[in-house]
Amino acid sequence: MSTAVTRRSLREQDPPVGAPAAASSPRRRPARLLADLLLWIAAIGGVVCIVLVILAYTAGITLIMFKTGSMSPTIPAGSVAVVQRIPAAEVEVGDVVTVDREGELPVTHRVTTIVPGATDAERVITLKGDANATEDPFPYTVTSVRTVLFSVPGIATVIVAMGNPFVLGGITVAAAVLVVWAFWPRDGRRRERMPT
Repeated sequence: MSTAVTRRSLREQDPPVGAPAAASSPRRRPARLLADLLLWIAAIGGVVCIVLVILAYTAGITLIMFKTGSMSPTIPAGSVAVVQRIPAAEVEVGDVVTVDREGELPVTHRVTTIVPGATDAERVITLKGDANATEDPFPYTVTSVRTVLFSVPGIATVIVAMGNPFVLGGITVAAAVLVVWAFWPRDGRRRERMPT
């Protein structure tokens, strides 16, 4: 009874006497390692994006960018904060929250006072930026706010640049080239012929 011959068993056999050794250019190995590293980085980036989308829909977690330094030094200008939407009833004095304003950009400041609103779910809150000398001019009536979980300084410019159509197009083309290059068959590979 003969044993099955597989490609793996053929590769593991010693080459015939006088046969040239399989081509293994030292230049190809670092290139292959670089391709693998870049593919892993792209895969991790993709997983992070998927996790962020899931968190945005299930837990109300999103990102906000700080253009001004009104929350310095706690959150300097150019920071990105991770925020989560919570009911206004859960807000406490001292929390840093983002309040949406109709027709204007949202404001992110620290809560200084909380007063019950017209309903059980409503609160009237007063905010003040850590770098500001006075409280915001008007209180905000809210039923929910986005509370700041944590912030990362200095990456807002990177995220804004990623939104540029030319940058997005370049990243897409580079990713496509990387995937094609990593999985393209190599001419230098030895082709084994399966026995009939």
